[in-house]
This record gives sequence, structure tokens and C-alpha cells, in this order.
Amino acid sequence: MESLGAVPGSGSLLGRAIAEAFADTGAGPPDLPDDEVTTRLLDTAYQHFCRMGIRRSTMEEVARRAGVSRVTAYRRFATKDALVKHVIRREFRHYFDQFLIEVQQGATAADRVSIGFAGSLQAIRNNPLIGGLMATEPDVLIPSIVGDGGLLLGTVQRFVAGQLRREQLAGTIAAGVDVELVAELMTRLCSSFLVTPSFVVDLDDVDALRTVARRFLAPMLNAG
Repeated sequence: MESLGAVPGSGSLLGRAIAEAFADTGAGPPDLPDDEVTTRLLDTAYQHFCRMGIRRSTMEEVARRAGVSRVTAYRRFATKDALVKHVIRREFRHYFDQFLIEVQQGATAADRVSIGFAGSLQAIRNNPLIGGLMATEPDVLIPSIVGDGGLLLGTVQRFVAGQLRREQLAGTIAAGVDVELVAELMTRLCSSFLVTPSFVVDLDDVDALRTVARRFLAPMLNAG
């Protein structure tokens, strides 16, 4: 079977997977059975993708390692692309859920922006699958972040804008702040750090990232 990343549209597939993770209400995909075999296939695929990358992985190998037949694997996931999509989607859903927990530790809106900015970069960069793909198979994942008609960036921007709007309604940021524009700037800055190495900011230093957020992102929460 042809590998994901070697065919047109793979970036769109990953972009949709990540966008769906942000839009997920927690119920899970309606087309995916919620059973032990499906979970085992997803877990095995995740481990195999982390170890081998996506291009060199096959449905047959994932099925063998999961201890199920090839036919059973294809009944759950009609194609390798479908399997990859669900694995990526699940990883970003885990990240999203953790993000919501972590930002609540901030005492102020500026604290929450600082925690969210640093935590997002660290979580994605350090994730064995997502971070690994960005390092070893960047042409599989990065087009989903910077291209795809802005699908992924638009999804994240709407999520960030929603968080900022809640802060605004609660009176923790200025009423005159254009939350849509601020969310756009925050999202684009974060994506730039993800796809392009920095020789100025240590992306592995959480304190340095939080300092950047406090100095340059938090001031945008005040209407001027």
C-alpha cells in the first residue's frame, strides 16, 4: 500500500484529523467502534509510528503486532490513511484535554496565556509521535500546519478566540480587546515556533517561553 505522505492530500488528511480533535466534544468519532480491538489497534499503531515513522509502517505490520488479523484491522480502518488520521486525532485530543487542565492553574489571564503558550509548544514538540514526525518526517506534518487552506490554523484560532472571549466576558481582560485578532497573532506565532527552529528563544526552556508570552503576548490583553 502507498504510504501516507507520499501521496497528494496527506497534509489535508492530517489537518482534518487535528481540526477534528479540537472540535471533538469527547464522544469520539461516530464511525469508529469503541471496543478493545479498536483501542489495541490505535495503541499499537501509535507505538509503531513512533518507532518506525508513518511512511515505513504498514497496516499488515500494525495488525500483526496488535495480534489481530489483517481483515479485522481493515474492518476497523478501511485504509492506512484512516488509521493514521485516528491516531493523530487521538493524540491531539489528549493534548487538548491536558491544555484545558493546565491553563486553569493560572491566577490571572496573563498567567493563563503564559502557561498555555509555553505548554502548547512543549507538549507538541515533546510528544513522541507529533514531535517525532516534525523532526524525522516534516513533510508529512508541517504542510498540515502551514498550508491546507488555513484549515488547522483557522481551527486553532477559533479555539483561542473562544478562550479569550470567555476571559473578556468574565472581566479579566479589557473589553476593547479584539479577541479574534489577538487569537490570530497568538496562533501564528506559536505555529511559527513549531515549524521553524529558533536561534534566539530556547524552545526547550519552559521559563523562557513563559517570559516571551508575558512580555509580548500578555500586553495584547489590554486595549490601547
